[in-house]
Amino acid sequence: MMKTKTFRIALLSVTLLTLFTAASAQRHGHIDRGERRELRADRREVGADTREIRGDRREIRADTRERRSDIREYREDRQEGASQQELRADRREIRADTAELRGDRRELREDIRDRRGDVRDFRSDRRDARRD
Repeated sequence: MMKTKTFRIALLSVTLLTLFTAASAQRHGHIDRGERRELRADRREVGADTREIRGDRREIRADTRERRSDIREYREDRQEGASQQELRADRREIRADTAELRGDRRELREDIRDRRGDVRDFRSDRRDARRD
């Protein structure tokens, strides 16, 4: 008799504790509309930045291939005995392409760094919104 009563009390306590915990978790998991809208906008911005970075990488790869072909052509022209004026123009073009590639890579690194910060901020904001 005493064991049955103790068992029922323990079962009732566990059931109530489970219900209160679930109710509390649902209430804390709610994110209001304004915050949800901001988080969605931030997520879209991060996605757009990601697509832009991928496009920039593709452009850099294409420019690198083009620069390599320019160097190959310059070497062939030099072996074939092209004029000094033509060789000078080729060197200028290669030098300009090299400088442009360096600038593009620098910008890409900055964009990647900015995107990492945006992702970190988004995750932090999402955590904060879930806590509130």
